[in-house]
Amino acid sequence: MSKKIAFLGPHGTFTEEAAHSIFENDQVQYISFGSIPDVLDAVAMKKVDYAVVPLENSIEGSVNLTLDWIIHEMELPILAELVLPIAQHLFVSTAQSSISLSQIQRIYSHPQAIAQCRRFIHNHLTHAEIIYTNSTAEAAETVSENPEKPWAAIGTRLAKELYSLTFLKESIEDYKDNYTRFIVVGENPLQLRSTQTPSYRTMILVTLPKDYPGALYQVLAAFAWRKINLSRIESRPTKKGLGNYYFIIDIEQKMDDVLLPGAFAEIEALGCQIRILGSYPYDVKTKDEVHS
Repeated sequence: MSKKIAFLGPHGTFTEEAAHSIFENDQVQYISFGSIPDVLDAVAMKKVDYAVVPLENSIEGSVNLTLDWIIHEMELPILAELVLPIAQHLFVSTAQSSISLSQIQRIYSHPQAIAQCRRFIHNHLTHAEIIYTNSTAEAAETVSENPEKPWAAIGTRLAKELYSLTFLKESIEDYKDNYTRFIVVGENPLQLRSTQTPSYRTMILVTLPKDYPGALYQVLAAFAWRKINLSRIESRPTKKGLGNYYFIIDIEQKMDDVLLPGAFAEIEALGCQIRILGSYPYDVKTKDEVHS
């Protein structure tokens, strides 16, 4: 029986590219959903086996909707992660293939894609109206369905191929070291298909006790003296009033039997609460691997 994989759609998004890379050669059925909550709800309600969603971009930071939904709306763990290089392209309908940048009236894309191309838009397309969409693929679909309009979309090479569009300008992202982390959420364990031994990461959610000066410092100290490497610490509102925050911490190792349990016990002794969001393998794709 094939696995069902939910991803942020429609077809042609970076998330779909990530899903294909993660489940390459598996017998799977890819099912698109229109929003991140819909993708995650699908796996929580057991409509699908796994969900693939974006977590963080190296240019624009965390995808807060993903973080908040995982924290507040569901209990399923993160099972795996894939880091993909991201290239944003500007394309138009084939009927508008001879259009110049100055003639474009509208630009359609996801807010993250628009943000990753701010410099290009500022230099060449300040006259154009920006229309935000739920995904880059939705932007491509909109442009393809209105071939008579001088509209452009920003998105993936896959979207350009699926919707029979034409490149007006390739690789318009402001920074070439543009990568996005995609995570897999589900109940059943999952191993990334990789030719190399995967690295591992553990992500935790820490809630600090109220009225405890220096609590965050002591949390970090529990990792520091054990020489446990942390790659990210980020705060998100608990949604229980101003000044109340969770702290999301990425630990660059898998869950073990000694070091991490010892650190967690020390942190909990301070009165903190810890929730393990996942301990999982991750892989990083190079630009050559993606475009080969």
